[in-house]
Amino acid sequence: MRRTALSTVVLVLGALLGACDSDAVSFADARALADGATSAMDGKAAKFTTDVTAGTMRSKSQGQAKVAAAGTALAMTTDFLGEPIELRLAGKTVYAKVPETAREDVPGGKPWVKVSPGGADPFSQVAGGSIDQLAKQNDPARALDQVRKAGTLTGSGHAELDGVSAEHYRLDVDLAALGGDLPAGLSAEAVTELRGKVGKLPMEVWLDDARLPLQIVLDLAPVLAASGAPDSATAKIVTRYREWGTQADIQAPPPEEIGEIPAG
Repeated sequence: MRRTALSTVVLVLGALLGACDSDAVSFADARALADGATSAMDGKAAKFTTDVTAGTMRSKSQGQAKVAAAGTALAMTTDFLGEPIELRLAGKTVYAKVPETAREDVPGGKPWVKVSPGGADPFSQVAGGSIDQLAKQNDPARALDQVRKAGTLTGSGHAELDGVSAEHYRLDVDLAALGGDLPAGLSAEAVTELRGKVGKLPMEVWLDDARLPLQIVLDLAPVLAASGAPDSATAKIVTRYREWGTQADIQAPPPEEIGEIPAG
């Protein structure tokens, strides 16, 4: 009887320990998470969709991103300011396709322009910072670099996302530790105005069994709260990645199609 009882205890303990091992995640801290997922993405492309919610405002984007050590290349369409606009990120430069109704402002009626947050042309001055952020907020390598610089792991475990088994990581991102590398959706002016009122932003990352991002969520509700918005106001950027291994050849527009709007 004693031998049988002892064998039962051993079997139960073995089952429990096996369950604990199966629940273990790949990374124990924020830096290891960022390094591991970035390494897994290198040279790969995926499709993505992004849903931005800020109070009553909602915006959607979709496209493809190819991650490389030299920088992410990205092609996307977004409903910026209520009108669809096509963007490309290549060689760390953002290009926007000018709506046909506004091409008379571009010499030669060329369809593409470079966009810069500090640009002197009217297009960049009005929308440069927003468009630059729209493009770069979909770059998973940029989000993970912010985790590496300023993230603290607060929890981890396993979850199912759209029927796919995933590792789920919860983090806090220290706004002050990011310096000038601001999270998507935040301008330098906003950070300066809210300095001291917003400390950390919650972030969640889901990885598949190849350590590739499935979803990244940045919670900007603390920013709304610090600016005096009602407690019920939500602000989130939810980006989902799928079909890692997609073939994507994302290039800057041809030079002959890029115009320059004269400075006003």
